[in-house]
Amino acid sequence: MSKFEDEHHHQLDEDYFTNAMQGIKPLKQDKIHFGKDNSKQNKVLQVNKYEDDRTSDNKPNLKNPAVFHFSDQYEPLISSNKTLSYIEDGFPAYYTKLLRRGDVRPEMILDLHGYTKEQAKFDLAAMIKECKIKHICCACVVHGVGGGILKAKLPHYLVQHPDVIALHQAPLEWGGQGAIVFMINIGEELEYILNR
Repeated sequence: MSKFEDEHHHQLDEDYFTNAMQGIKPLKQDKIHFGKDNSKQNKVLQVNKYEDDRTSDNKPNLKNPAVFHFSDQYEPLISSNKTLSYIEDGFPAYYTKLLRRGDVRPEMILDLHGYTKEQAKFDLAAMIKECKIKHICCACVVHGVGGGILKAKLPHYLVQHPDVIALHQAPLEWGGQGAIVFMINIGEELEYILNR
């Protein structure tokens, strides 16, 4: 095939293509990103009803009275050498097992990255109150992996609250060492929800 014939075929191909594509509009890309369907965390984040976004511009107003007062002086006997785990007296020990294995998934998540102790206490108390109102038995608090103040203080705050009956270091899918999952006493509904 000569160079002339090659250019002629190329021109015919372009003409056929142009004729075939008349009236066709280019597609508009809508960029839809899908999360993993099997991820427990993605499912909860879609259903999460705790919609208050606590960005740096939207921190809690600490001038309002707190829902519950957490003491910084109170330090319960929680071993720092072992995996974080606590069960309130009078409740079955298998509650912590359910939390550890991820059998009970948190329905509310509070991210405390960038919070001060006062801001964290304020939002933690509000979250527990909201869980009681909405009959949510399991929640998660993300404090981060670093050896910071919140990581050390959060278990002490949670143990102080009368409605927190069990807590455990979160499973990896909920934050691992950087988060705590805990159970809230919502009364007789708790056993029904846990299917025990």
